[in-house]
Amino acid sequence: MTFLPDDRADELRDLFFESAAEILQAMNEAGLALESRPADAGSLRSVRRAVHTLKGDSAACGYRELSELAHELEDVLSPALVRENSGLIAEVVLTAADTFHEMLAAYRNNLQPPDGGALREHIQRLLRKPVTSRQEAVPIAAVPTFAWTEYERLLISEAFRRREKVFQVALHLAKESLLPAAAFELVKKALEGAGKVLALRPETGDEIVEGGLIEAAISSPKSSDWIQQRCQVPSVVARIAVSPLVHTETAPRDVLDILVESEAAAVAAEITGDLSVLDPRHDESTEDPSANIGIAHAAAENTIRVDAGRIDTVMNLVGELIIGKSMLQRAIAEFDRRFAKDALSPKFADALGLQSRILNELQKSVMKIRMVPVEQLFRRFPRVVRDVAKLRHKDIGLEIAGQNTDLDKGILDALAEPLAHLIRNAADHGIESAAERAAAGKPARGTVSLDAYHKGDQVVIEVVDDGRGIDREKVIRAAIQRGLLKEEDRARLNESEAHSLLFTPGFSTADEITEISGRGVGLDVVKAALDSLKGSIEIESELGRGTTFRLMVPLTLASIQALLFHVAGRLYAVPISSVVEITRLSEGDVHSIDDHEVFQLREQVLTLVRLERLESTRQVKEHAKRTFVVVIGAGARRFGLAVDSLMGEEELVIKALEDELITSPMVSGASILGDGTVVLILNVSAVVAHLSRIPAVGAIA
Repeated sequence: MTFLPDDRADELRDLFFESAAEILQAMNEAGLALESRPADAGSLRSVRRAVHTLKGDSAACGYRELSELAHELEDVLSPALVRENSGLIAEVVLTAADTFHEMLAAYRNNLQPPDGGALREHIQRLLRKPVTSRQEAVPIAAVPTFAWTEYERLLISEAFRRREKVFQVALHLAKESLLPAAAFELVKKALEGAGKVLALRPETGDEIVEGGLIEAAISSPKSSDWIQQRCQVPSVVARIAVSPLVHTETAPRDVLDILVESEAAAVAAEITGDLSVLDPRHDESTEDPSANIGIAHAAAENTIRVDAGRIDTVMNLVGELIIGKSMLQRAIAEFDRRFAKDALSPKFADALGLQSRILNELQKSVMKIRMVPVEQLFRRFPRVVRDVAKLRHKDIGLEIAGQNTDLDKGILDALAEPLAHLIRNAADHGIESAAERAAAGKPARGTVSLDAYHKGDQVVIEVVDDGRGIDREKVIRAAIQRGLLKEEDRARLNESEAHSLLFTPGFSTADEITEISGRGVGLDVVKAALDSLKGSIEIESELGRGTTFRLMVPLTLASIQALLFHVAGRLYAVPISSVVEITRLSEGDVHSIDDHEVFQLREQVLTLVRLERLESTRQVKEHAKRTFVVVIGAGARRFGLAVDSLMGEEELVIKALEDELITSPMVSGASILGDGTVVLILNVSAVVAHLSRIPAVGAIA
């Protein structure tokens, strides 16, 4: 076997870590299923398949500790041991998922992996419990399976590529053999004398199980009969079977191919179904490897793994094309003004229309590639709720809806930690104990709900619990104690403003610090994460009934439809999705209350925001007699934005700005128009945060 070059080895490891994360997620889901249904044969098969794949993949990457621990776990997941210890299996599987996750994190950071002590204790506990039925245990050990790992299949494949003959050998030790370890060494030497040993089960004599089965794969130029005679050790081998292994592959493979095929084989097994539930001794890993390879290739043909960075590069290029389209539009508009009757004008217009349609389709196609269902994120949280419930001795269920809602992959990844924190908070602080719920007339089982849906060009994710709700007075008292609020301002705070105090760094109303929460770190981080995604978060709560956290994020951060306008000589833009309406005000329509400008729009009194006043370095100019006002809606709040002139609507490609280039916290990014003009994109969340610091006035929204 030849070693892979460094770049190929790095690619192999990256693919391994990616596929391993999916394998561990499958183990978590199967563990939760086994906790509620210990006899679920499908979940148990899923676990065995996941552990078997992880064992082979980690061995192929050289992660010996992980491979060996997975091998030990695989041994105790036999049907007989599972039936005898059904109540413990779920805990073993979930502990294994946690242990493997810690080991993978260590490998990623080039650290020494943990020894997996908790998992090894579970394994030893299972092994110490005797199997009650000898008749069930012996056939399992005595039936040849030839369940080679992916690494061993690679060695077999390499032998075929060298045009060598490969045989599978099954030997049963004689019952009168009193020293199995010594008998194993004799058999091993006989196999080595018959050819090159490519795979061997068990690997040492200490692992010989009842039934005395030894399995091997060897390459040899000799015949099956010769190998059988060579390996027939008198008084040691009771029975021997030698069969040639038929090679069905037409092209050489490397370890990277095997990792891809391993994952695809798991998917194929789920699609094609499995009759093994009828036979407890059957396992997917016992199937003919050559058959698995064919299924894997068929399943893998429909999927291509592409690094997210490559998609980002394509998206950036599409963004440049959009800017180029804008430049062309302006050039053609200028041509039409100068040469209105020129015969080329309609041809230019047709060409531009065609280019625009194709570019729009290209942009949508690239966006669809980046879009993934939120199910990929939501499926992590049943385990989170289960762990919190167990730690806090509560009965909590998780309900999930909207799993098929699509969201940009980058945004989805950024939401993982904020959502996990909100769900932990809901389960820990929100849901009461069974006794409290019974006293309040609620069912003993609390519920945390997750939902996702599209709203315009935004995705809304809701985290809802039916717990105790947020105590407004308790929040205000805590804010006053920490100096965040003055006592005289207590009566002026409405519900929304009181809830916004929860996002202050270091703020907490927890009566006790637990392993999960109560340290004052969390909601401010959630708010910061939403701000970085140009999103927002709202809280609705009813004391004694429950709380809803509503997260609103854009579908993508690549481009937006925006309304352009001038303020104090600068060109700004605001997402069209945030614009409620546009109106005009005269000087008499604007009033001042507590040094803040407000105006009345039908039945509402809204705050009037002047951007030049929000920027302390800008000079305040004289106001015109008639002012354009863009009414902005951000969650439950609305405010009016005074602008000098409107430029219209345009699609903008968002460009991130370095901190030192941003002269105002109210700006979140920038874009470039077709004529080279830079437009600053208004940070609506920052404006709302600024307004939240303004004392409440009457019905100001």
